[in-house]
Amino acid sequence: MPEGREANPSKAKVFAQRLGSTVFLYGALLVGLFAGNETLSLVAFGGVITLLGALALLEFFNMAEQRNLAPFKSLGVGAGVGLILTVFWSLAIREDSDLVMKNASFAVNLEFATLLCLVPIVGVCQLFAPKSKGSIAPMASTLFGIVYVVLLLNVLQMIRYYNTEGHWWLLYFIVVSKMSDTGAYCVGSLIGKHKMIPRVSPGKTWEGFAGGIAFSVLVSWAFFQFGPEHFQEMKVGWALGLGAVLGVGSVSGDLIESLMKREADMKDSGSFFPGIGGILDLLDSLLFNAPIMYLVLKYGLAA
Repeated sequence: MPEGREANPSKAKVFAQRLGSTVFLYGALLVGLFAGNETLSLVAFGGVITLLGALALLEFFNMAEQRNLAPFKSLGVGAGVGLILTVFWSLAIREDSDLVMKNASFAVNLEFATLLCLVPIVGVCQLFAPKSKGSIAPMASTLFGIVYVVLLLNVLQMIRYYNTEGHWWLLYFIVVSKMSDTGAYCVGSLIGKHKMIPRVSPGKTWEGFAGGIAFSVLVSWAFFQFGPEHFQEMKVGWALGLGAVLGVGSVSGDLIESLMKREADMKDSGSFFPGIGGILDLLDSLLFNAPIMYLVLKYGLAA
């Protein structure tokens, strides 16, 4: 009996685990965004973004190993965490100077230089890899993992430190993107009948897809309506249009990660935080949407 209960935990236990994991992650994020103490804010935000990056990389490389791609896991995770911390330092800690300003351009230059160095480093590692290990697949999967997880996660940092209202923009981005998941689940569960792409995600329906977009648009409008002092650059047309784009992007990001999980024959990308599945399951929509949000901030709303 004990083994049966452990193998099939009760709904109450699953709910408690999910609640605890969610409160920890989002609580740390909110402290990082809105804590009045600057040191506490830096520690909380830098800590949670680094933790998420490290765990998401581990999950990605584990999926790659399931497909016998043999990535250089230790190198990839080490380089990825280093890159996250370097960008965090350049955006949040580094003092302004006359030579190089503390902004996203400097962070992007650091990322580019790191990737340039990583390509030959991974190549050299491949030279000394066992004969049983392939050549293209290990190098490609290692580099792609860093690009997919780390570079896109670093865009969230660029949104956070985009300007003095960057913490509000990041909150807006996360809530609007994740509400698409909530809307798709609620509407799909209630009235979903027509499957989207069954071979990738059998549970997703076109009705749920429409519901997800509607939820994102509604929440985006609510931010615009009730927080105009924090989103002065945004007009109602931008609020509605950006909400729709982020809603579509969230579903697309989730489908892409579902495709990778299906390829690796995995239900969840990981189990580091009980009750919420893998970290990649949590981040997939955010990673996909992050470049869209940053480009809108930099070249759309600022134009």
